Amino acid sequence: MSIATTKQYWTSRYNGTDPAVVTGTNNEEYTATGSGASASGGYWVITDQVLSITPTTNEYTMLSCFYYNTAPDASEVLMSLDNGTHKAEVKVNGTKFSLVGTTTENTIDVDIDASDDAPVILRLTLDSSGTAKLYLREIVYDWEGSDHFISVTGSSSSGSKHMKWGNTTGSVNWASVYATHMGAFSPEELSPSSWTTDTLHRIGLSLVDTLRNSQRLYLKTHVDDSSIQYGFDLSSSMVSRLRPPTVHVVLAGVSSPTMMTLGGGVVEQDYRVDVYITTAGSDYKEAYKMGMEICGEVVDEVYTTTGLNGTTDSLEQFQSSFDSKMDDDENFCVHQLTFTYRRRVNMRRR
Repeated sequence: MSIATTKQYWTSRYNGTDPAVVTGTNNEEYTATGSGASASGGYWVITDQVLSITPTTNEYTMLSCFYYNTAPDASEVLMSLDNGTHKAEVKVNGTKFSLVGTTTENTIDVDIDASDDAPVILRLTLDSSGTAKLYLREIVYDWEGSDHFISVTGSSSSGSKHMKWGNTTGSVNWASVYATHMGAFSPEELSPSSWTTDTLHRIGLSLVDTLRNSQRLYLKTHVDDSSIQYGFDLSSSMVSRLRPPTVHVVLAGVSSPTMMTLGGGVVEQDYRVDVYITTAGSDYKEAYKMGMEICGEVVDEVYTTTGLNGTTDSLEQFQSSFDSKMDDDENFCVHQLTFTYRRRVNMRRR
């Protein structure tokens, strides 16, 4: 996982108005080819227009939300990324979409016309090695844990870099298109919402990634990476599916001491993160001791790798709560750690 840093963000953000007219800060404009487009009801309605940006880097992400008024012709290119060596395109394929590179992969059937409840959301990424991925509705894995995205190797490029979207046939209502030339990011690495990226991704999921990458004794040898999870579901039935020892990270809440901005565009926010360490042993004493060992390594890893920059990112508070045996047949132990971070967040990229 490569979660977007505070210096990686959407470099172009369009939400229903003319994409060739810049709004907001840190927001690059598109160059338009074709004149068949106009604003209507909060959408940019295109019948014949392609919008493009020429980047200088070689890893891109583009996220689009749209629906059809009239379906474009078969094989119409809706999204295209080219990093100078590889190119990937999303093409119309009936009620599916095709991801085209050196090979072609197709999505599942989706509802794309105006009669449906919500427009479709597509995320196309291309990395420097030429791997392209297409995510549907911002879902990475299905309920069984299988990949919910398709992937191909990009085809050979003509050498001209670009990030493009639009259509030249049919009529498409484009609600939003976000793009960045700062990396190839999955839905768990960069969200359309800066607030979600600042909270869930850069605090919660990033901390999971930090603990999975730890080289400390117990975290490396006793806790499997698959047993270090973000606590989306802490119900007993879900937690019991994982064999102890396990580590669950939960972003418990976010607050701001004051809403006063610093320098006009930066705010301070406090993040409370709970970490639950679950262990089991031949008797409760062994489970308790193992839990303490893992707790110690979590504390050390979190302290030494996060929250030490006093000007932008700092650990403000720490608390711990240790479990005790209450029932004779109990052999599971759950210790809890609570960290409070204070971070300065840039509010200009919205």
